[in-house]
Amino acid sequence: MNFGFACDENDKMGGVTSSIAAKFAFFPPNPPSYRVVADESCGGVLYIPEVPRRDDVDVIKLRTRRGNEIVAVHVKHPKASATMLYSHGNAADLGQMFELFVELSARLRVNLMGYDYSGYGQSTGKATECNTYADIDAAYKCLKEKYGVKDEQLILYGQSVGSGPTVDLASRLPTLRGVVLHSPILSGLRVLYPVKRTYWFDIYKNIDKMAMVNCPVLVIHGTADEVVDSSHGKQLWVLCKEKYEPLWLSGGGHCNLELYPEFIKHLKKFVHSLGKSKSATNGSKTSTVDSDICKPSETGTSDSSELGSDLPEVSRNSLDSRLEKSKKPNKPEKSRMSTDRVDTFKRRKGLVW
Repeated sequence: MNFGFACDENDKMGGVTSSIAAKFAFFPPNPPSYRVVADESCGGVLYIPEVPRRDDVDVIKLRTRRGNEIVAVHVKHPKASATMLYSHGNAADLGQMFELFVELSARLRVNLMGYDYSGYGQSTGKATECNTYADIDAAYKCLKEKYGVKDEQLILYGQSVGSGPTVDLASRLPTLRGVVLHSPILSGLRVLYPVKRTYWFDIYKNIDKMAMVNCPVLVIHGTADEVVDSSHGKQLWVLCKEKYEPLWLSGGGHCNLELYPEFIKHLKKFVHSLGKSKSATNGSKTSTVDSDICKPSETGTSDSSELGSDLPEVSRNSLDSRLEKSKKPNKPEKSRMSTDRVDTFKRRKGLVW
């Protein structure tokens, strides 16, 4: 399997693609929201002091093929039948995502690995498109070698910019169990401009890779997303080979979809259907995925989320914690931006995704 060929070629061309990605796509929390500490009394076991310490969570440092050391967490579920590899958005890190990871693992009954991109949190290096591909490859390798996860048990989850490394890896793994694309992007340039073709200097060219994803794909997008228009998610869904019933959350923004009850309900339904279809199809090329193919679902639900009222707001901003607070009065979205960051965001005209 050829990991990173395209990125290596881009690097030879002067790193232009990586420079564009770094300028427009990455906003790691500064300072990071967490630290990683070795507990010498327990043989040097790593833990994150800013979050509750749990016996079912491993904190790991992984070396990528590009020489960076990234931080990952692995949440275990005692009755898991699948493992989810979660690639978060561009303005969050593991400290902010931790409680959401734990909650998703419990609700979906899956083991879950989340990781920080190079340059995020306590991961070394710099955030670039090519580094994120190496980062997800390192997490994937760890799941296979340390936890014994097979591709048929693996669900990839990509949120917003995290859809880039997710689709890239999914396009190279023909026997995945499933993929979830949460507020995904067609490509980096298409977030900024309504271009009709793919340019060589574009980043995260999901639009060109979807045809190579062979497993069932669930797309979730908010209809009122002002950062990544819902047309991105809808076009990617059209391009899917195996279309699972998508979820278009009426009134949903860019970083508040977890607050909608339909979100976790539909996600659970998808994960459950993958387990059923795996045994039902028994090698059949066309997946039935619980008879939910090609039936778009749209909901106007806007009350409190099934994820639980005790879930801290910081973890719910699982994509872009620096987004400007919505001006729509009934939109369940809470900003964590300071005044100076709001001004910066306005100048960038929505480049946080």
